[in-house]
Amino acid sequence: MKFLDKFEAPAYALLRIVSGFLFIWHGTQKFFNFPIEFPYGPLNPMMGAAGAIEIVGGVLIMIGLWTRPAAFISSGMAAVAYWMAHGTQNFFPIANGGEIVIFFCFIFLYVATRGSGIWSVDQLRS
Repeated sequence: MKFLDKFEAPAYALLRIVSGFLFIWHGTQKFFNFPIEFPYGPLNPMMGAAGAIEIVGGVLIMIGLWTRPAAFISSGMAAVAYWMAHGTQNFFPIANGGEIVIFFCFIFLYVATRGSGIWSVDQLRS
């Protein structure tokens, strides 16, 4: 579908912006019980580190600043979260509740390999 080729860069930018935006809310839930209460009680150091990566990484990915390292670290954090919290519960992501963390892992791995693209602070700086 060649007619969509002209939308490749804006579509990628929207993927980066929206996925970063959504990632932020996982961290705010952990630290601030916002927009909904964190259901797993007080944070242990591992969950605190995950929340910090979600907020800081999400903001950096969303605005496109230091995008590659932020996305790479966020992808790794999502992979660890999947195998520590979800993958041990059941083999199938639909059964273990890990679908969203797998999506974040692979979206951020893609962002880390592709870079910030258009509509980013990285682009303005170069």
